[in-house]
This record gives sequence, structure tokens and C-alpha cells, in this order.
Amino acid sequence: MPDILVRGLDAEKIKRLKARAKQHGRSLQSEAKLLLEQAADLGAQEIETVLDRWKKQFAGRNFSSSARLIREDRRR
Repeated sequence: MPDILVRGLDAEKIKRLKARAKQHGRSLQSEAKLLLEQAADLGAQEIETVLDRWKKQFAGRNFSSSARLIREDRRR
């Protein structure tokens, strides 16, 4: 099986991937592999279909900013 090397990811992205991997009980490599496989499975048409469905589902709704909630959560 071929390997892939990803260079130049910033430290914050790596930190997020590690946290996501830990949350799912996987290694960083396993998490990254799964994400790449999932991304490769979606074609442009499929992505457009999903986005259109979301647009229809959330049309006309107003969402408030979540910045206050995020700040409160970070202070904990």
C-alpha cells in the first residue's frame, strides 16, 4: 500500500487532529487516514448535493454568534 507524507501542517491543526483522534480512540495516523479516505470518497457532485440539501434545510433561519459560548467554554 502506498504511503503519503503531508508537510507543512501548522501546530494548531496537528493539535486538533490529535484531540480528534483521542476522542475517537484512534492514533493520529489512523484518524488522518480515515479523514483522507472519507474525503477521497466524495465527488464534487456529491458535495454539491449535500450542500444544497443543507441550504434548503437551514433556509430562512437566523443563527446567533456562538463566540460568547466558545469564550465561556475556554475559560473553564
